[in-house]
Amino acid sequence: MQLPAAKFGIGQIVRHRLFDFRGVIFDVDPTFSNTEEWYNAIPAEARPRKDQPFYHLLAENEETEYVAYVSEQNLQADDTAAPVRHPQVADYFAGFDKSRGIYKLRGGLAN
Repeated sequence: MQLPAAKFGIGQIVRHRLFDFRGVIFDVDPTFSNTEEWYNAIPAEARPRKDQPFYHLLAENEETEYVAYVSEQNLQADDTAAPVRHPQVADYFAGFDKSRGIYKLRGGLAN
């Protein structure tokens, strides 16, 4: 079975299609790679397919910052070109390219 190609890349800023949060991608799983407990906690009518890329995000909304795990079907590119305020951004990224609206991965972190 061929794994699906990821639509988004590490360092790219995305936003959730249904919920009001955005974040920067710091890791990608080619298919679902979280716990069954996590997956089953999602209401059945809203559960994403497991056979698609899932993204680890340094996420934020108006109130707080957190880490999120989101299926590709629930993400879209963020077009604000604004940086993310998450306090862990500097742990993963060396800088922000304003002209492209993308973060540069810190050296030595890529797989």
